[in-house]
Amino acid sequence: MIIDWDKIRIFIKPGTVDFRKQINGLSSLVQTGMKMDVFSGAFFIFASKNKTRLKIIYWDKTGFCLWMKRLERNKFPWPDTEEEARELTFAEFKMLLFGIDFFRAHKELHYTQNF
Repeated sequence: MIIDWDKIRIFIKPGTVDFRKQINGLSSLVQTGMKMDVFSGAFFIFASKNKTRLKIIYWDKTGFCLWMKRLERNKFPWPDTEEEARELTFAEFKMLLFGIDFFRAHKELHYTQNF
């Protein structure tokens, strides 16, 4: 299977989920909790309660794929609230897997000039 990373959309589910859930339970969370189309081909990422494990599900046109990553030390940076959740870029996805906490990075400021 070849993944075109320029076309993949990546979404995270803030907070944690019960990691006993497998594909059916996680896809149900995507549809009901995130209000998104689980068959879109997008990646959906979930964190365990202690944030040492991630699960990723996606639809690849013939069936669901489920990936899991477990850290032996440390924890993944992870947003707790919906305000912090958003679509990730591929660069942010790689940073997440490397443990870089871009969620708390400096936010871009926007100013307007009043005349």
